Amino acid sequence: MTDNASLTGSRWTGMVPVDDTALAVTDTGGPGVPVLYLNGQFATQGYWRRVVAELGTGWRHITYDERARGRSKRSADYSFEAAVRDVDAVLAARGVDRALVVGWSYGAVVAAHWAHRNPERAAGAVLVDGAFPYDWLDEAMEQRIRKLFRRLGWFMPLLRPTGLTPRMTAEQQTTSNIELGRLSRERELGPVLDAITVPVRYVVASGTSFGSRGDEQERIRTSLDAVTTRNPHIRIGAKVTSNHGALLKKDFRAIAESVREVAALDR
Repeated sequence: MTDNASLTGSRWTGMVPVDDTALAVTDTGGPGVPVLYLNGQFATQGYWRRVVAELGTGWRHITYDERARGRSKRSADYSFEAAVRDVDAVLAARGVDRALVVGWSYGAVVAAHWAHRNPERAAGAVLVDGAFPYDWLDEAMEQRIRKLFRRLGWFMPLLRPTGLTPRMTAEQQTTSNIELGRLSRERELGPVLDAITVPVRYVVASGTSFGSRGDEQERIRTSLDAVTTRNPHIRIGAKVTSNHGALLKKDFRAIAESVREVAALDR
């Protein structure tokens, strides 16, 4: 993997300008394999701290807050395409030509698209309980999403100073969720996964996620069976006992092990 030698030194934390906004980025520096972490839809870079610590100083860890999350600035564009463009912006700003991408939830979909579009620049991908090609968004689910964010909308602004919620309106969050549902449909995401030519490992959680019901989440996860059958580059690295919201905290070792496995395959 190659990167700009002038940027591989000591730890760096700062703001990276992109489009009409600026992203809060942390780069541990060093000569190790660059690993770029892509957050859950409304999460922040701090969620990765256990994975980063488990992998240790032999790797170059790059984390950042997406637009209007964490310490990053607001934007007029919270689209999925903007999220994919921001991967390139962060890597370019840090002088990294090639990286291993690790994405959780929404970030897993971003990682899958980026790895598919950039096979020469992607050393591989670890997709953490996300990027499942399944038609989970129907009219009833769309209405559930709209109702959920209308209900949450009144107190989310109260939590924004704590950094626990994004600086986005309820309508912007609703739109982002619905866009994710459309992008996750089998006819949309399936061809992206089928065309990936770099090593990919999934770390799959158990149980429910926020807003899901019954065995809904487990049914979505079964879509990986067809994916791994069609594409030999993609495998399930681990199925863990934690649910969707807890696995970065409780099963960080399984995520780190999948990162090590993908990096070894790239040699």
